[in-house]
This record gives sequence, structure tokens and C-alpha cells, in this order.
Amino acid sequence: MGFLDGLMGNATEVSLSDVQDELAPILGDNERVERAFKVVRDMYVFTSGRLLLIDKQGVTGKKVDYLSIPYRAVNSFSVETAGHFDLDAELKLWVSGRHEPIQRTLKGGSDVIGIQKLLANKVIR
Repeated sequence: MGFLDGLMGNATEVSLSDVQDELAPILGDNERVERAFKVVRDMYVFTSGRLLLIDKQGVTGKKVDYLSIPYRAVNSFSVETAGHFDLDAELKLWVSGRHEPIQRTLKGGSDVIGIQKLLANKVIR
């Protein structure tokens, strides 16, 4: 991930094995990481059972906020692909109990079709 991408809030996909190892202490016994994206220090991780939004706070990043969203709580989602002039893709999730969607920007070239398929398989039953 380029430094400017991080400053702009764009996410890039990261290694599943690295994220699986890093999150092993907080994942369920049979839970596995399926996709993971990083923006500077923050991450959002699609696991086999939930979406995990990780917000590292403060200068040192020792304080961490973990927002866990079970797929069953996702009412709808939108995945916007990158275009000619708008080079970034966007993900929006509408979650039970929230009025506004959760929005994340994905770096151009991210597998937005794969993300959409993953969400479709998890959310639409």
C-alpha cells in the first residue's frame, strides 16, 4: 500500500495468513479470515462469520476498537466499481440498528467483484 493511498483513506488487500495469525486470539474456534483490507493502521476483515472493523487509535495504536458485524445484521450492501475518472471503488453496508450506512473506500484494482460475491454468499440466504 502506498503512503498516499493511506492518507487518502484508500484500502488495499492484505495477506490472509498474516491477518489470520494476528487475529487468532479474538477469532472463534472455527472462524477463518476470507478477505482483509488495510488503511494505514486500520483494517476491515471479512471472516467466515462476520465483518470485523478494526480501528487502531492514538499515536501508538495500542488502543484498538473492534466492531464486529455478524453477516445476518447486514440488511443490504452496495459495491461501486472504479471508473475512468473515479479510480476508487466503494463499499456501503446498511446494518440493523444504524440509520447511516458504513462506508469504506477500496483502492482501484481491488477485487470488488469478489467482495460482492462474498457478501452475496454471506448476506443473501
